Amino acid sequence: MIQFRYVFLLALAVASLPAAAQEAPKGVTAVVNPMKVDPQEYLSKIKLPPGFKISIFAEGLNGPRQLALSPNGTLFVGSFGMQEPKPDKVYAIRDEDGDYVSDTVYVIASGLNNPNGVAFRDGSLYIAEINRILRIDNIEANLKQPPEPVVVTDDYPADFHHGWKFIVFGPDDRLYVPVGAPCNTCEPSDEHALISSIKPDGSDKQVYARGIRNTVGFTWHPVTKELWFTDNGRDLWGNDRPPEELNRATKAGEHFGFPYRFGKELVDDTYKTTKADADFTPAALEFPAHNALLGPEFYTGKSFPAEYTNQLFIASHGSWNRDPPDGYRVVLARIVGNEAVKWEEFATGWLLDGKFWGRPVDIEQAPDGSLFVSDDHAGVIYRISYGD
Repeated sequence: MIQFRYVFLLALAVASLPAAAQEAPKGVTAVVNPMKVDPQEYLSKIKLPPGFKISIFAEGLNGPRQLALSPNGTLFVGSFGMQEPKPDKVYAIRDEDGDYVSDTVYVIASGLNNPNGVAFRDGSLYIAEINRILRIDNIEANLKQPPEPVVVTDDYPADFHHGWKFIVFGPDDRLYVPVGAPCNTCEPSDEHALISSIKPDGSDKQVYARGIRNTVGFTWHPVTKELWFTDNGRDLWGNDRPPEELNRATKAGEHFGFPYRFGKELVDDTYKTTKADADFTPAALEFPAHNALLGPEFYTGKSFPAEYTNQLFIASHGSWNRDPPDGYRVVLARIVGNEAVKWEEFATGWLLDGKFWGRPVDIEQAPDGSLFVSDDHAGVIYRISYGD
């Protein structure tokens, strides 16, 4: 198992970064004691609803983040992190014998600039670095000797702060690409704090939504086709504010508040705006502060009980500076019609006695209806299944 050594930053206040200790404001204690354990030995600590179980699908990965599954069953994995060695690889994982444990892990790209995001389309793998999108064509026929990626576009800001990207092709066959705010909190430029979209060839860049501090996860409702996304709120504003957000975009052009509004109605008076309250779209659902919600996935499989159909699973990466720490779990947002009505814990146990041994990042539904969950701290991909 790869052992991670984390570089502790002193100034980068970013809720969704992989585990890093940072200088905390007075009255707030930074999380500085992550547990270094063998995940296989700690799986029994994970608590799930009756009938569910968790196993390790793949291990020994360095900073695994976003997941993308091809129709042929190849699981592609981006990477990102502050540890040494620096995560700079994209993986392809195959389970050839169908026993729900990986048989081969290929490194299909390396030496990249924080390749957090991956998306699969028509035989090609798209990879998101900080400032550009790459593509590897006919990838599954070349897993052992992949060609060099080609540049789809390099028309994105190069800021590291909230620059890592989560990418997904939408129902309109456009690639959606976020650009986070280059700060903890600030007045962003027109190129930041947004979700954009491009055609598969990188052309026709458009802004879909603004006022988004740092989304590291979005998806489309399987019925309404509306875009749902999480947004990580600002730091250094106390243990319990602002709330983390789950948002629903009903049309292009909406503004989701940053840096002026958080959650449903919390105002940050640090920044003045001429916009009226009606100009902002409030959060669809609030979550506890500093939980760093990532990688949402609507459940459309058949193996879970019917109550989970079209419900939204979200990875809670966990706090870096909250006292006590919070998050480090998988949660479920209950969706009724077009409304998110409540959230509940689904998988817990990565946080023990104030120390974490794992950090869920992204969720991807497998063809059999189970869920893959990446963990960039433990370096593994879990599989959560139901029944036999």
